[in-house]
Amino acid sequence: MEKKIILCPNVSRDIGLEMTRKVGKMLERRGGRVVLCPVFDDERTSELPQSGFAAAELEDEIPFARMIITFGGDGTILRAARAAADYGVPILGINMGGKGFMAELEVEEIELIDSAASGAYEIENRMMLDAEVVRGGSTVYRDFALNDIVIRGYNKVIDLTLYGDGQIIFDFSGDGAAIATPTGSTAYSMAAGGPIVEPSAQNIIVTPICAHVLEAKPFVLVSDRCVSVEIGHVKHNPAYMSADGCERVEIYSEDVVNVRKSRRYTRLVRLSNRSFYSKVSEKLGERP
Repeated sequence: MEKKIILCPNVSRDIGLEMTRKVGKMLERRGGRVVLCPVFDDERTSELPQSGFAAAELEDEIPFARMIITFGGDGTILRAARAAADYGVPILGINMGGKGFMAELEVEEIELIDSAASGAYEIENRMMLDAEVVRGGSTVYRDFALNDIVIRGYNKVIDLTLYGDGQIIFDFSGDGAAIATPTGSTAYSMAAGGPIVEPSAQNIIVTPICAHVLEAKPFVLVSDRCVSVEIGHVKHNPAYMSADGCERVEIYSEDVVNVRKSRRYTRLVRLSNRSFYSKVSEKLGERP
């Protein structure tokens, strides 16, 4: 049986599922099997606008998929990536959001969907991160991310010490830290003053967030480092960890968050010849 193509719309971006329906019909005309799957927790299949396609939960359909097409911004791709990572299903993003660094196509380029349906595309593997929260010597939580692992205080300054393979990088007080992949270097890490790194690279980017010390600067590390973040015991302010902006997990004084390169990869579909450099220029500023 031919595998399905999953359509993952952000209903707040694709109003009335207009673009989703258009692309779905294009795929069906080429003989593709299409199913509609929401990616956000507050979207239920029974509450989606009428699309003319069968609807199901993403987790149920992902083992039988040959491709995911997302309609929205990078947040939509991030949610789809979490579901797809363990199955190696490639993702094609159609940008209907803001910056859309990860999306391959803009709305006006959807005629290239025919190439995707026929298999005429390339795959770009994007590095991911694994994270664990260690408390009293025991791992109490695990998660993974395509963009970043973020550690922040709840509206108050926290003390952090950052290590690379057990060697101290720096310690500081501040709002927190972002540990990002090259893909995530153009997200929160960049907003916090971190560098832009070519997304196909293999690096871990460590960026302090609003550090209260001049010496705390971003670091770009090789991908086989284990980055550890220890929550200080001087200020007992509450803090949390989140992976790709999803669930917030409470962390406490003397907890350690370990972040490593994951065995998982996100596989992004590439159809156009647009370079990363031109995309940065387009998304972050106009060329002269």
